[in-house]
Amino acid sequence: MSRDATAARRSAYRRGRRGEGLALLWLRLRGYRILARDLRSPAGEIDIVARRGRILAIIEVKARDATAAAIGAASARQRARIVRAARLFVGRHPRLAHLTVRFDLMLVTADGWPRHLTDAWRADDGA
Repeated sequence: MSRDATAARRSAYRRGRRGEGLALLWLRLRGYRILARDLRSPAGEIDIVARRGRILAIIEVKARDATAAAIGAASARQRARIVRAARLFVGRHPRLAHLTVRFDLMLVTADGWPRHLTDAWRADDGA
């Protein structure tokens, strides 16, 4: 891998971590309790698991230069992996089984606070 490619990957990683940090702050300010972040499992990865009331929000964070790029960044394949990982997470935490699971997208761009798209997709949308 070239130095330019390595530098680009590091930059993207740092931008993503900053985006997740902003998303966590935004969620906490709006009354969400963060249950987990950066979950990795054989089924897939979840950026943030948060709870507010009876909602268990599975949140994918996308940090991009522009909103349109962020919206299009979550592919159908990635959403399906997130759904599988969420099912595994809830299965491992039976105390959360009574909650309504919702899949959200958090868009972080350079133009301000994160944009939270609630119910961005459903588990039965081909996942």
